[in-house]
Amino acid sequence: MANGVNRVVLAFSGGLDTSVILKWLQQTYDCEVVTFTADLGQGEELEPARQKALLMGVKPEHIFIDDLRDEFVRDYVFPMMRANAVYEGQYLLGTSIARPLIAKRQIEIARQVGADTVSHGATGKGNDQVRFELGYYALNPDIKVIAPWREWDLTSRTRLIEFAEQHQIPIPRDKRGEAPFSTDANLLHTSSEGKVLEDPWEEVPDYVYSRTVNPEDAPDTPEYITIDFERGDPVAVNGEHLGPADLLAKLNDFGRTHGIGRLDLVENRFVGMKSRGMYETPGGTILHLAHRGIEQLTLDRGAAHIKDQLMPRYAELIYNGFWFSPEREMLQAAIDSSQRSVTGTVRLKLYKGAAHIVGRKADVKHNLYSADIVTFEDDQGAYDQRDAEGFIKLNALRLRLLGRRDR
Repeated sequence: MANGVNRVVLAFSGGLDTSVILKWLQQTYDCEVVTFTADLGQGEELEPARQKALLMGVKPEHIFIDDLRDEFVRDYVFPMMRANAVYEGQYLLGTSIARPLIAKRQIEIARQVGADTVSHGATGKGNDQVRFELGYYALNPDIKVIAPWREWDLTSRTRLIEFAEQHQIPIPRDKRGEAPFSTDANLLHTSSEGKVLEDPWEEVPDYVYSRTVNPEDAPDTPEYITIDFERGDPVAVNGEHLGPADLLAKLNDFGRTHGIGRLDLVENRFVGMKSRGMYETPGGTILHLAHRGIEQLTLDRGAAHIKDQLMPRYAELIYNGFWFSPEREMLQAAIDSSQRSVTGTVRLKLYKGAAHIVGRKADVKHNLYSADIVTFEDDQGAYDQRDAEGFIKLNALRLRLLGRRDR
């Protein structure tokens, strides 16, 4: 045991970076490594990660590969969607919302196997190091954390490959040489950063996109779908009730087909720099729009406007890694309280890169929209327009006083 590290749980994808980290941890800290690979719907075969870990000397009982897709969508994506959370007006937080679940599971495994340390493959320039480690410390204040990118001297892709070859670590063929860009994927989105995307003036090359067809090549005929909501959460698509992960996957399929959910963004990272990323969030984009659509019928104006005021702060907390903070939990409680009557159905039109709400309905128990009151035809006395005069005069009182004083 070196440097006080006995056993470490590593967030392990089986790719070049985390494979090198696994060997580096074994050598540098002379410690036992436990690997954890999360299936968050990234669409990759995970069995190779198990074989890679075995090849590198990890005990079979210390290789964890967990299907977390339903938990991810049910307990992280859906609560965030209830808040209509968007960071800096555009980003639907697809990478940010996955990190607290990975951190939570790492800490659980550390307790299970008696590990005193956890490790991740996030670089020292990005947000993910913050998100992982804030999660670790919130759930286990005494845990030790190793962040290799902040310690080692393997500062380039070439150095990583050289290290891998020296230690007989298998390298995927497409990783031999400089990668054109880096990606991160889960069931909610795919993000791409770096290299060909680093000049914010240059258009994103078409080959970077992996989750959506080019909107210009999408079908020339629009497609209509419905989404049913209960208490703020989606429960069915086109009348078919689905579990959380299957429902989001279904919406992803619709989004892919119609080229929906592409975003080219220059964002402000928590660590202080600006970065340019390309995000694809096909199902999430549809879901976000649909949720706001059902809230239009079922959420009171006061609650809706307070939610919109809280949302940027809530989104920033998720982006910065404070999912397990008391302030996020306080905001979540308020948001969830607002969703008790957010039940009904939204109809959307999908066409050429965009989703449009074309209909929404809720039963009388949940609906706050009254055609009898709002109609331009005879409302049969449901609303007395003469009441508006006093309403206007009371609201105008301070303006009239100011006007008389200042003229």
